[in-house]
Amino acid sequence: MQRIYNVINFHMKKTLVLAAIALGATAASAQVVEQPNFGDNWSIGLDGGVTTPMKNAAFWGDMRGAAGLHIEKQVSPVFGLGVEGLAAVNTSSWRGQIKSKTAFDQLYVGAYGTVDLFNLFGGYNCQTRPFSIAAVAGAGWGHDFQTNGVLDNNYFVTKAGLNFNFNVSENVTVALKPYVAWNMTGAPAVAQSSASYNANRATINILAGLSYKFGGNGFNCIKAYSQSDIDALNGQINALRGDLEACAAGLAVSQAQNAALADELAACKNRPAEVVKEVSNNLNSVRYVFFKIGSSVITNDQMPNVEMIASYLKNHPEAKVEIKGYASSDGPLDLNIALAKKRAEAVKNALVNKYKVKADRISAEGQGIGEMFKEQSWNRVSICTIED
Repeated sequence: MQRIYNVINFHMKKTLVLAAIALGATAASAQVVEQPNFGDNWSIGLDGGVTTPMKNAAFWGDMRGAAGLHIEKQVSPVFGLGVEGLAAVNTSSWRGQIKSKTAFDQLYVGAYGTVDLFNLFGGYNCQTRPFSIAAVAGAGWGHDFQTNGVLDNNYFVTKAGLNFNFNVSENVTVALKPYVAWNMTGAPAVAQSSASYNANRATINILAGLSYKFGGNGFNCIKAYSQSDIDALNGQINALRGDLEACAAGLAVSQAQNAALADELAACKNRPAEVVKEVSNNLNSVRYVFFKIGSSVITNDQMPNVEMIASYLKNHPEAKVEIKGYASSDGPLDLNIALAKKRAEAVKNALVNKYKVKADRISAEGQGIGEMFKEQSWNRVSICTIED
């Protein structure tokens, strides 16, 4: 047991050093972690487990249950503060002792601080880790209830230990909490030493805790800018201002050009209309009906061309129309030959069925692959030539 005490005493001193480091780390982390509101990062939870004297008692025989409540505030990603209360279940009657007046034989109420070792040494990555270890140190008021005629006893308590935290969700944490608590005062009737970290006046405690976090959870990370970063941003701002001035100058030039074009447009509107005479009979006698690739269906945008042919035939009863269908070179030859014929017949059927033009005034035949136009898609066409 003395070896256990020495190890725990060493870890307690180490915990105090870590707490001091954590305070410095908290100040440094303020550069990258946004300060939360007072109502953020609170948690409340229940604790339950066992407590037993470290020395001068049966380790297992004097072990008894303990239950308590804690409220904690995570001040920074590294450092936290809390208050807690813990009561040990009265088991004195198990060994023939006089039972205390209550269901509990010991009571502890105190405050504590925590240092998240993962965030301290590994840095805060702006996310809650699924598992973390926190060093814990605290102090408070202890009370022993009357047993075997000894009056109730009050004393000062310190504690040190570790919390093994399993963050099962953003709001719920399950923790294993081993720690050692020391009676620093010493009751005169049973004192074995002066107030100190003495294993003879210490208890070993192993608790399991369930905590629920409320308020805003976690800490928001913000980017810390150095003076060089600020200078670079100022340089970008100045460059953007220069671009804005250049754009304003360009806008002025564009407005002047726009005014000149407006003047030219007004002058054009005032000119007398010029009559353009046709230089080829194609302007009167030829119409084109274009098709989509692989299709012989006349689309809505091509129907005005068919209607123009129908209108001309109605106005000139002696006129006839010759329709020749073509296909582009895309795809198999035999398919294109058939497709060219269907395109010619599609125009003929539209004239007959929709515009009631007599079939004997229309000739339609497929011509296969067309090479009239350099643009291949233009060769998917029916060329309609009107014959007076």
